[in-house]
Amino acid sequence: MSLFLLVAFFVGCTSRQEPPAEAKGRVNATAAFVKSFGPVPPVDKGTCYGFVIYFPSAKEAGKVLPFPFFTFDEASLKKVALGKLVAGMGDQKAYQGELAQPFPAGSRVLEVSETAGTVTVNFSKEVNSAKEQQQQALVNAVVLTLRQFTGVTKVVIKVEGAENSLEKLVAKTDESAVLPLAPPRLLGVVGMKEKGAANVEEIDAFFDRPVDIKELTLSGTDGKKIEGDIFQSVFDMAGVLKSKTPLSLQEGTPVKIHWRVTDKLGRSASGDGEIPLEIRQH
Repeated sequence: MSLFLLVAFFVGCTSRQEPPAEAKGRVNATAAFVKSFGPVPPVDKGTCYGFVIYFPSAKEAGKVLPFPFFTFDEASLKKVALGKLVAGMGDQKAYQGELAQPFPAGSRVLEVSETAGTVTVNFSKEVNSAKEQQQQALVNAVVLTLRQFTGVTKVVIKVEGAENSLEKLVAKTDESAVLPLAPPRLLGVVGMKEKGAANVEEIDAFFDRPVDIKELTLSGTDGKKIEGDIFQSVFDMAGVLKSKTPLSLQEGTPVKIHWRVTDKLGRSASGDGEIPLEIRQH
């Protein structure tokens, strides 16, 4: 999953210049989201759902790390969450070596059904090949991701509609599998331009959770500061620099960045670095 696909699922391509005087939208966040990341920032319109996907840790067997996600589509919420979980985030450089991928290649979510509080997940046959030492992490990730949703009291895991060795591990899943969160991390820097435009009009610095931007400075490799106004993105997942003049930047151009942020539960972090720019269109 590329950085852009990940953050697009987080926030889309829309930035807000300032908080609305009166939020017209509605945000429904799970208790798991609020516990890990604090209150969800308001949205201008629509009904948004904030939830957590628990990805298996590569450093501590059976443990999982929470990541925030947002969607406006309630109907497919559980299946989309599981699909993202199966896809994994192995190419996220900010978490290189920290996230495991217990789902064998080719694994798919065939069906997600719910009856009287019981959610049944039916995986494709590839899941039967999951390594024994990673099976508990796989189950913990699936069960904890689903249990957070209102009304879910039980999770059943099937493979091609049949019972399997993973089912007996469900009973061992509890909140102790969730690792405590470290301070916020910078995921990457993306230059955004209108479709068909030659130049970049804004540069977005994406973080791994909603944050308040305290400091954000971007400059070229020559040290010249990129002038512009700084705003927060939708859901506060990024700091947005609106350039005063269009920027002629190419994919992979190194950008120097200085940042200082605080997340919604008071965890602070800062950093300085040089990052290759991704270019995307609105």
